[in-house]
Amino acid sequence: MKLYYAAKTRSSRIVWLLEEAGIDYDIVPITLGDPNHSADFLAASPMGKVPAIRDDSTALADSAAISLYVCDRYPEAGLAPPLDHEDRGPYMYWTVYTPVVVEPAMVEKMSGMESNPRSYGWGSFDLMISTMERQLENGPWILGDRFSGADIMTGSAVVFMQMFGMLPESEVLSAYAKRCLDRPAYQKALSLDAD
Repeated sequence: MKLYYAAKTRSSRIVWLLEEAGIDYDIVPITLGDPNHSADFLAASPMGKVPAIRDDSTALADSAAISLYVCDRYPEAGLAPPLDHEDRGPYMYWTVYTPVVVEPAMVEKMSGMESNPRSYGWGSFDLMISTMERQLENGPWILGDRFSGADIMTGSAVVFMQMFGMLPESEVLSAYAKRCLDRPAYQKALSLDAD
């Protein structure tokens, strides 16, 4: 597998994912803003954004899409419930929660937009936080006792908010961030960013 990667971007969560899954991969460094991206990269990521992957004949971008693909393509890693498992729906919901709820809510907060939970698809920043807190009350991970690809997506977002002082005071989310950071695969992703 090829991972099109730039440091200190959403690419880090895909390194975490691939390390958790135990998949061999090669890093293809991407210079953000370069107008001369390779055709191979643009075939995987038509918008020229990272992360993106190429796995045999499959090429795709967006960290949630990549996570869903990898977890289903490599079921032996145990990062996704089977299709007929009762946790499959929650797993899919929480896998896409970061790009469709967390990230827009963070933009709302950072830009000072007026909150409008009835109109905004993401609700509001406060609703996003309280929803994650409620979900994590059921266990150490998003799906309770089971660590999954959904934790890579949500956990990386919680760690990001904590790193940049956006995470409100929350024992539940702070403890979750620590559990995520304690995972060796996440440490590998962070060390690659540091290099």
